[in-house]
Amino acid sequence: MKREDGRAKARDNEMRVLRALHRFGWLRTRDIAALWARWASKPMAMPSLAPATGTASDLRMAQRTLRRMRDGHLLLQAKGPDGSVVYAIAEAGARALQSADVPASSGKDGLRNFSSGYFRHRCISNELAIAGIVQGFRVSTEREIARGLWAGGKAGIAGKKPDALWRSGNRWDWFEVERSRRNARDYAQLRAWLAHLRGCQRPGLGADVGDGIVIGRVVFVCTAQFKNKLLRDLATQGWPADEVQKFVVFETLLYKFEGINFC
Repeated sequence: MKREDGRAKARDNEMRVLRALHRFGWLRTRDIAALWARWASKPMAMPSLAPATGTASDLRMAQRTLRRMRDGHLLLQAKGPDGSVVYAIAEAGARALQSADVPASSGKDGLRNFSSGYFRHRCISNELAIAGIVQGFRVSTEREIARGLWAGGKAGIAGKKPDALWRSGNRWDWFEVERSRRNARDYAQLRAWLAHLRGCQRPGLGADVGDGIVIGRVVFVCTAQFKNKLLRDLATQGWPADEVQKFVVFETLLYKFEGINFC
């Protein structure tokens, strides 16, 4: 009986990993370990922007499960530009999800041709999404958003999509990961989008963008250089400092943009 219970638990763990990979596209071991933690049932009043981390026990369980799934040909494995190991769904894993009515497919295309910039951007976007999930938010991952599988659809909000999204009721926290300076056109579009949101703001609420959606804050995970430039330019556009502080958040310390080996 115990052996059967153990096998059922192992299958549950494997499906849990496959469902996560279906949402994210690919993940590192440490990302999967962070998702192993108990999730909050609802967000706290003051959520944290810090990356979620699994315990030593979570990491061991993730490693054991990933090894078994790799040996069972349920997963694909590749090396990121920083040397970290990343996992995606193999054909057999996709079939396992399909048998549970999840429209999954192999993740082999997502493991090809990593550029260093893309890889770090996606790692940070994934970490932000995982942090939201663990804290009880309804989350849209970068992969889901790119495919139009989120509340903003394929068109986005005023023509823009986030890199990660946390939702609590009708309130959204919108995340932008800015690894390097944008080109002039993209930067101008970003400023125009922020100006649009400013015009939609309601006192004490955030930006009411319609259809019952309120963007409570826009969070830039970025370098200090990007923060300082955008603050100067928002001031030039007429944003009072207190208005920026209420609506636009900058995080420059918790996430690193240089290559780091997180196996």
